[in-house]
Amino acid sequence: MALYVISGGPGAGKTTLLAALCRAGFAGAGEVARQLIQEQVAQGSGLVPWQNLAGFAELALARMVAQHEAARRRGGVTFFDRGIPDIIAYLEVAGLPVPPAYLAVAAAHPYQNPVLLAPPWAEIYVNDAERWQTFAEAEALYQALRHTYQRLGSTVLDLPKTTVAARVDFVRSTLAL
Repeated sequence: MALYVISGGPGAGKTTLLAALCRAGFAGAGEVARQLIQEQVAQGSGLVPWQNLAGFAELALARMVAQHEAARRRGGVTFFDRGIPDIIAYLEVAGLPVPPAYLAVAAAHPYQNPVLLAPPWAEIYVNDAERWQTFAEAEALYQALRHTYQRLGSTVLDLPKTTVAARVDFVRSTLAL
């Protein structure tokens, strides 16, 4: 079993890379935050990150733990569009306390090294219904994610700013897949 995270600030090509890796035959776990935002907006709920980040983080943590455990049971190689430490970084950037249980959950649900980090990339950055951050906020989140993953003991490797196919090749060769 090998569980890899593709992380980085919003709009840096993570979801596109994950889709390409899935087309190449790898298992993928989609971005929980985007799924939850869509669900919460459809329900008219206030549990969205721009209204109640702490409550949203609780929902995301539960969903990400379930996603991690399902991938572990399935075995093989799985790529995740964001990992549990992302929640910690988002809370810290917002100036919110990180419940100690979140750190324990992150430790109990590890990912392989290296964590693949998509750097901010202005040329491909766009806002949409679930991506409301400015590019400057995306850059700050990228730095926070790098720091959080490293602080939690992960090795971080930046993805190159290149075509999707070249990113897939980079991932495959770097991870010897």
